[in-house]
Amino acid sequence: MIQIAICDDESEAVIQHENIVKSSLQSCGIGYKIVTYTQSSNLLYDITDDHFFFDLILLDIEMPEMTGMEISEKIKPHLPNVKIIFITSHIEYAIDAFELSIFRYVPKSNLTDRLASAVSDAAKLIELEAGKEYIIQAAGRMEKIPYKDIFYIRRGGGKNSMIVSSMGISKVRKSLQQIFDELDTSEFIFIDRGCIVNIIQIMKISDGMAYLKNGEALPVSRSHLQEVKRQINQFWGAHI
Repeated sequence: MIQIAICDDESEAVIQHENIVKSSLQSCGIGYKIVTYTQSSNLLYDITDDHFFFDLILLDIEMPEMTGMEISEKIKPHLPNVKIIFITSHIEYAIDAFELSIFRYVPKSNLTDRLASAVSDAAKLIELEAGKEYIIQAAGRMEKIPYKDIFYIRRGGGKNSMIVSSMGISKVRKSLQQIFDELDTSEFIFIDRGCIVNIIQIMKISDGMAYLKNGEALPVSRSHLQEVKRQINQFWGAHI
């Protein structure tokens, strides 16, 4: 079940957005729970103080108390993997939304079709991220790491590899190629011979570096750069 928040200072807009969300997810056969807000401060309080969890948040950008931009910046440290959809009538916000790593930007001028599509795409990606785990088994030890929590995997000393995730660093006595084959998904790509990165964790590729959501920047080898860009475009084209 996907946990969703909708926030708009106009109650009629909240009802409209909620109806679109329900219709979109029901047509996809995806379960959901929706919490609605007409005050941005209440949404922020629920997340930062009461630790409410949401997979997806729909935000109006232009709100008098606190803008959607401001809220999203405050929310991200608490919900780093949350998908945020901005709804606005001002197209100039689109660039800022991209810089904030917002999932989708929906103009009010074409709300019904664009919002339904954005919600459906976000829900499918959330289910994709949540459904897989990499299992490490060794003598007296078993560890499960959700794919969505893996930032990257790098070559360790000898025959070891190191999985860097939100849970820390896990050592695996396998080669990178063995792990890559076991992952068996287009989410993970080699950015050089010694490092596999989770595409979902990449914020941007710039100046030969892959910038990740955890704040790290990893070098992309020249021989891999064009292929990395192609695979990223192909992945998001298939899932967004």
